[in-house]
Amino acid sequence: MSRLNQRVLEWFGVDDDWERPRPPIGRQDVVLAASVGAVGLLTLELVRSAAGGFEHTDAPMWAQWLAVALGAVLLLGRRRWPLVVASLAALHMFVAGVAMPEVMAQTSLQIVYFVALLSGVAWARDRRAMLLVVGVIVLFMFAWIGWQFAIGSAAQEWLDDEEGADQVGFFPRIPAAVGYSLAINALYFGGAIAGGGFSWRSARQRDRLEEQAATIAAQAGRLRQQAVVDERLRIARDLHDVVAHGVSAMGIQAGAARRVLERDPDAARTALSHVEEASRDAVAQMRRLLGTLREGTGEETSSTRTTDAGVGDLPDLVSEVDGQGLAVSLDVVEAQPGAASRLPRGLGLAVYRTVQEALANVRRHSTADSASVVVRVDEAPPRAYAEVEVVDNGRPRHGTSGSGLGQLGIRERAATHDGQVDIGPRVTGGYRVRVRYPLEAST
Repeated sequence: MSRLNQRVLEWFGVDDDWERPRPPIGRQDVVLAASVGAVGLLTLELVRSAAGGFEHTDAPMWAQWLAVALGAVLLLGRRRWPLVVASLAALHMFVAGVAMPEVMAQTSLQIVYFVALLSGVAWARDRRAMLLVVGVIVLFMFAWIGWQFAIGSAAQEWLDDEEGADQVGFFPRIPAAVGYSLAINALYFGGAIAGGGFSWRSARQRDRLEEQAATIAAQAGRLRQQAVVDERLRIARDLHDVVAHGVSAMGIQAGAARRVLERDPDAARTALSHVEEASRDAVAQMRRLLGTLREGTGEETSSTRTTDAGVGDLPDLVSEVDGQGLAVSLDVVEAQPGAASRLPRGLGLAVYRTVQEALANVRRHSTADSASVVVRVDEAPPRAYAEVEVVDNGRPRHGTSGSGLGQLGIRERAATHDGQVDIGPRVTGGYRVRVRYPLEAST
């Protein structure tokens, strides 16, 4: 018996630390209360009109209307104050049942009492208080039923209604009436309590699933971040080895060439050729190493990279893209003549790479048929800047979402030059990539 009691308490959430959030009175509560109130008043008048009034109810019509309306109003706070509403609904049921039993028996008020008790079980945050309140309500209701049959008129009313009818069942009439009433009420109150318990457990399970999903997402994010950090550390070590080996070799050979330059020019030339060979080998290894970072992203391979490209190479880049289903225009706006050609090498390369990546994204992921590239350079202090803007007239193409590495590369490249990035759809249509670099930070 103690194990059964423990399982019942656990099923209702007693001693569970989780508390179901209480939402404020919302639109659905107002709609429910208004609907139940309107239907209740309509059905009350239909029954009164069809039956010519209520035999056992002497309350005036306005009191009957008020009883139905107050019952519907209780539903407004069923989620906000569940135990209070359940207690008030039980009190309403008792008062209405004593003063106007036919009104209390209306379907609309029975729905109100059922929903109020169900909500008390489903939304109560203090589960022990819930068991206490619901237990008192159920005991009071069944004591009231017993009182009606013991010293009230319920049994006599049943006999009066069935007067003249023959005994056809297995049970005597009064025990049958009592048993029938107890069974109906047991199903009524038991259904409300069980429904509230299932609602609470469903909410608890949803909260657990959301918590687990958030935990999994956070762990996945940390794992991805750790993987990125580990990969960067590995690349940093590899780059260190490549650069350190190449620079060390070049330093040794350059030192040897310096020492023998005057007395043995041939040996110096040989040493300098080794310096040249070591530098080329180091650059080739670095390109191969960095090229592995872009494998599978669709970007150009190391053999087609142009590490010395700048604004002057943009016409060739645009001509390669133009005419392949995409019309591209290029404008270079210089506040001072030759300003674009005087951009620092790193900044010119950043502008070139931004245009290259932006046009590649247009071709891969957009429905655009035209794009414009505008480069603006102003060397006048105090706000000298270089700006590149790529605008297209398309929409995102379904099923072509990329990895996001292209835009990430644009942002990281801009960050190295203290640039400001504006990437996203335009209000007037199309997509825009705009990056502004301060020239002071690049000099």
